[in-house]
Amino acid sequence: MDWLWHTCIAPAEADPRLLLQVVAGIVYNDRGEVLLSSRPAGKAYAGYWEFAGGKVEAGEGELAALRREFAEELGIQIRSAVPWLAKIHSYEHAHVRLRFFRVPADGWRGELQACEGQQWRWQQPGRYDVSPMLPANAALLAALALPTQFSGSLNEGLHAADGFCVLPLHAANPPPGSRLLADLADLAADTPDDVHRWPLVHSASDIAAAAAAQAEAAVWPADNATAAEQACAALAAGVPLPLVLLPSDADIAARYAERWLAAGAHAVVQGR
Repeated sequence: MDWLWHTCIAPAEADPRLLLQVVAGIVYNDRGEVLLSSRPAGKAYAGYWEFAGGKVEAGEGELAALRREFAEELGIQIRSAVPWLAKIHSYEHAHVRLRFFRVPADGWRGELQACEGQQWRWQQPGRYDVSPMLPANAALLAALALPTQFSGSLNEGLHAADGFCVLPLHAANPPPGSRLLADLADLAADTPDDVHRWPLVHSASDIAAAAAAQAEAAVWPADNATAAEQACAALAAGVPLPLVLLPSDADIAARYAERWLAAGAHAVVQGR
């Protein structure tokens, strides 16, 4: 990326400066690894590792900017990409809205090239061995390790491969290191033994509150078409943390799952 990363100096929402639009791509290969590249010599944080991307130019769409930046930096063509997270940061030299896209293994083509003299490396989500990483990427790197396929319900909790689970709402005595569905108001309560609460959200403002409380992810129960459409709108505007959609029945899932995923949902829970 050709914009400057600096230490955050003020809450993003209080920054009066013009918001700079930036895109970044999380490119996957057939092994499920993601592509990281180092910042080239001569740029701020030279040698630090990041997801490639850059500024959206005037009159340019986000996807067009992503395609241009990857062609310029790494010599590959982005054919398809799905929006994921949108984060706003206030830096010393810039007020930035950073829009992340996920690029599937079949969504790009070409041979990777170090067009700017940088390094690049494939990394397994959750098992990164390159350093140093840009500090602002810490939460994003952790989010990439979360499963993208779940089954379950509010009463049963959410279940994924390899034993990953999110315990049901109000589960008694959650073990250390576990994840637990929670009411949004419970995020302010003491969290025993490193239990991660995944709050239930019903609006964009709920999502913002969950992100402000540094929730690992949030779950949006979609009980009807109105809630499903509201989730679509929130995703289209951009969400700052992984959002898991929980449809109440098979009809809601059939009608909205593809739309949610195309708009940036991290996952859609399948019934069991």
